[in-house]
Amino acid sequence: MTRSLTWADRLRIERAVWTLDTYLTDLPRKSRITQRREVRTNLRAAADDVGTVEALRRLGNLRRLAAGYLAAEYGEWQPRPEWKTGAACMLLAVLLMTKLVAVGQTAFADGIRAVDPHASGTFHWHGFTYLNQETTYTFVDGRYSTLGGAWTPLVYAGFAVAFILGGRLWRLLPAWRRRNADD
Repeated sequence: MTRSLTWADRLRIERAVWTLDTYLTDLPRKSRITQRREVRTNLRAAADDVGTVEALRRLGNLRRLAAGYLAAEYGEWQPRPEWKTGAACMLLAVLLMTKLVAVGQTAFADGIRAVDPHASGTFHWHGFTYLNQETTYTFVDGRYSTLGGAWTPLVYAGFAVAFILGGRLWRLLPAWRRRNADD
């Protein structure tokens, strides 16, 4: 018996497909797209036969289904790359670097005010070698404004390294090699 899918049925199917996709974020992009299309096609066909609610019930737990897809891609108990962990490690590196430079800049300004609480003039802090550029402080009666202090390219490279190491992205290489060997 063939049924026509209502908009509500299509939305339920899309919700299930995109929920599954969020659990598959550690898969390579092409593989995720393939899995999404396959699940969507199968759910629509099943919904035509048995109804949307029953088709979604038969699909089962989406986390378990995603775990099966990940196991098929990387191996059952093999370590996998994790984009979210890589992003968290990079965010931590950004926060630590921001704190380091902010503490250095504040300490320099506090040192100037310790010597002369009503300092006026222009002062230069050379920053941390290789990490940030020179900061110029303009003091007027003890109050100051700053200009400069940007991070160097080395810091941005460090953020990329934190992302790669934290996310264990080198583990994508075997799956990438297998996929390209098949082509």
